[in-house]
Amino acid sequence: MINELITSYYHTIPEPEPQIISLLSCTEFQHIVLIKQCKIDPALITALVERWRHETHTFHLPWGECTITLEDVALQLGIRVDGRVVVGPSFLHWDELCHELLAEFSPENARKGAALKLTWLLSMLRAPLPEEPTTHLLQCKCRAYIMYMIGSALIPSKSGNRVHLMYLNLLRDLNNTKKYSWGSACLANLYRELCRASSEVGKSMSGCVILLQSWAWYHMPFIAPRVPRPKTTFSLAKRWSGGRLEYRATPHDELVGYRSRINHMESREV
Repeated sequence: MINELITSYYHTIPEPEPQIISLLSCTEFQHIVLIKQCKIDPALITALVERWRHETHTFHLPWGECTITLEDVALQLGIRVDGRVVVGPSFLHWDELCHELLAEFSPENARKGAALKLTWLLSMLRAPLPEEPTTHLLQCKCRAYIMYMIGSALIPSKSGNRVHLMYLNLLRDLNNTKKYSWGSACLANLYRELCRASSEVGKSMSGCVILLQSWAWYHMPFIAPRVPRPKTTFSLAKRWSGGRLEYRATPHDELVGYRSRINHMESREV
């Protein structure tokens, strides 16, 4: 049993500039953009990690086992779960790659090895576009935005503040970006982080905690907050973001409460 709450890494994804929305739609990352201001509950994450078994990659519950599937990823996040494997070279001329695909040379303090700092990417996103940006500049801005989404929410690194430049090379042709199985990479990374968090003394975990939390609330509604005036949404994780959540007779930031509710759950409640 874990004695302290596990902290997780999640950075709010900023609003994209209107000029790049059509490009984001072309890459099929547009549903992630709609998941805004999602507050992560560390008590819930900790309660789930306690139930995770790395031998089977499943959560052990009082009535049996369950896990997050690729179908869950597609429904919760709206990203592709089939297609090309998300893999690429781990060594390239990274500065040249940044200049070519981001229109910027990464300064020395913005990169550690083959990983870019999210703070540097965020500063790029906050820099306004010119009144009449070129197609190349719009594409570079879109790549920077996707890189920030990958590093802050979808496939965050163990450090929680960097993203591997391998992904940038896969964004070279934005028309081909949607051909990759980003959902599979996201789920594999989350599985790995759940295994690490459940077997190590560490007090933090990365991985797509938005997916983990939304999955738990969707499949175990007895621990989910109430959404005033809920609407049918896709992706499903959008339901819990950008609005006010009401915690009535449900745990909130309370590990003991989550443990108790899960310990006494029945199969019909899932």
